[in-house]
Amino acid sequence: AMAADRALAMVTCTAPANIAVIKYWGKRDNDLILPINSSLSVTLHQDQLKTTTTAAASRDFTEDRLWLNGEEADIGHPRLQACLREVRRLARKRRGSSAEDVAPLSLSYKIHIATENNFPTAAGLASSAAGYACLVSTLARLYGVEGELSEVARRGSGSACRSMFGGFVQWQQGERPDGRDSLAHQVAPETHWPELRVLVLVVSGEKKQVGSTAGMQTSVDTSPLLKHRAEVVVPERLEQMTRHIRERDFEGFGRLTMQDSNQFHATCLDTFPPIFYLNDVSRRIIALVHRFNAHHGHTKVAYTFDAGPNAVIFTLDDTVAEFMEVVRRSFPPATNGDQFLRGLPIGSASLPEELLTAVVTETLPGAIQYVLHTKPGPGPQLMDDPDQHLLGADGLPRRCA
Repeated sequence: AMAADRALAMVTCTAPANIAVIKYWGKRDNDLILPINSSLSVTLHQDQLKTTTTAAASRDFTEDRLWLNGEEADIGHPRLQACLREVRRLARKRRGSSAEDVAPLSLSYKIHIATENNFPTAAGLASSAAGYACLVSTLARLYGVEGELSEVARRGSGSACRSMFGGFVQWQQGERPDGRDSLAHQVAPETHWPELRVLVLVVSGEKKQVGSTAGMQTSVDTSPLLKHRAEVVVPERLEQMTRHIRERDFEGFGRLTMQDSNQFHATCLDTFPPIFYLNDVSRRIIALVHRFNAHHGHTKVAYTFDAGPNAVIFTLDDTVAEFMEVVRRSFPPATNGDQFLRGLPIGSASLPEELLTAVVTETLPGAIQYVLHTKPGPGPQLMDDPDQHLLGADGLPRRCA
């Protein structure tokens, strides 16, 4: 606990993005963010995709303030306020029951929060999941709260509860109307499947037309397929997916990942009016993956798409170089040849003529902006080095993003 007379208390954490392989789509409660089905995701490595958040509290602060990527933003956002309220409630509860005589940080102090992403916020790469997981981890450290935090993160963004753990994570939909049992837990740690690799194919283009929150609600209201999916299909798929992960069965994992992505987008099409998140480039990536797998005679790469056109590709380390070369041939970089591949390095591969003929059937220059190579990674981390704080001793941002 911190002494009450400390001028300034400050904590910085980082948190990861995640990508669902069994999708969450549809809420049964919009305020508490309770889903109509459970989901399962892979946490991505923070070296490539992370949010960093610093929270500071001081008796000298006159108001709560928030900065996003260096720009001041509205701290009154209802979901952000819900997280703040929940963490403070847990802190009060914990204090009521503890016999510590050291006066902890005053809950009445105003706080300053600064947060930034090391990846483009608009790229549709689950920035809200990383953002709220990071916010909750940081606030929990600041206020000395431990224990179940995925429930608090869920109040910020549903998928954020899954970013509270590394590796492979299930979000249990829960039964209770108050949401206390709608929690995330780890199925396997990131060390469980060291060969697994992830390629994010960032499709050039536009901000998504229909936000997730609005899209989900329309789907829940109008799609009979979504109801069938939630009640009948997903429970069985979760069991299968958990088994594939435990057994490190890429064939099963990849196949089911693609099937579940396709069904999620089918429920979007079944929504009325229909929602289209995939575009022409997305569909060409899907066809490319199927040609690649057909050529090899089994599932060597798998795609999944969230509510946007970007493809997330899963594969094993022994296939990355070859598939990346196929991507480069099919979607030649427009101008940024040197910036086309980001993240973990990839060796070069020469493609056999018969593979080229069978798999690379069309070229679409400039259709993919860049490819980010990453792998599964750990959950939120506390930063010990004071140089990593985004706020200075005065409680204001140290540098612009």
